[in-house]
Amino acid sequence: MSPRTLRFVHAGALLALAVLFSAWFLGRGHLWTALLVFIAPPLLLAIGVLRGSRLAGFWSGVLGLLWFSHGVMDAWSDPAVRAFALVEVVLAIVIIFLASWPGLVARFGGRGKAP
Repeated sequence: MSPRTLRFVHAGALLALAVLFSAWFLGRGHLWTALLVFIAPPLLLAIGVLRGSRLAGFWSGVLGLLWFSHGVMDAWSDPAVRAFALVEVVLAIVIIFLASWPGLVARFGGRGKAP
């Protein structure tokens, strides 16, 4: 996967997560909390990823672990939001994988070739 394609897919996954959080949390009466805690971080990280910031890629992977944990917790504890939570889990896994991809290629990219 080319670095440019990786950036676009990574940013798209972050934007999809922001849209998911918007559908999930807006309209529940906590507008500012939803915006500051759930919607703004993936939006800001998507901008950073599109600009090629390695720091934004790193932090999207770190926050992806938190989003994964949040999604598992909500899927387990609240059947009413299970669908939203499971989509969050899938998007978090995709974001973690995409954030880790350059390091995985650097580490294992040369393996498997004949000496």
